[in-house]
Amino acid sequence: MSGVLLDTNVLSEVVRKNPSSSVMARLRAVAAEDLYTSSICVMELRAGAVRRGGEALWARIRRAALSRVQILPVGEEEAMVAGDVLASLLARGQPIGIEDVLIGATALARGLPVATRNAKRLARLDGLVVEDWFRQG
Repeated sequence: MSGVLLDTNVLSEVVRKNPSSSVMARLRAVAAEDLYTSSICVMELRAGAVRRGGEALWARIRRAALSRVQILPVGEEEAMVAGDVLASLLARGQPIGIEDVLIGATALARGLPVATRNAKRLARLDGLVVEDWFRQG
């Protein structure tokens, strides 16, 4: 599989009043069929919309961001990779949030890099290619 898995913070950038120019440029540079996200990111976006803006914000997120990406489920393979990742992080004393473990595991299972603002945290996942789309250049 080729493409890139977009983290929650990249997807939410699309609906901001003043989105990051570097994120928007990177999104325009990738073919629509190569844009993915995790069902975990959908959960995070939904929770944020419910807390901050309700159904109107959720409709905007669905229209502007989620309609443009393929949503990958967390199934058995992703769960097994996540278990391995979590065990490794805990053994090293470097735990991260379970949501990030599941998002990273989804990317690892599919052979995709992750575009995120949380590059430092996700770089703890062995073998995961992480791209910080918020940095200029």
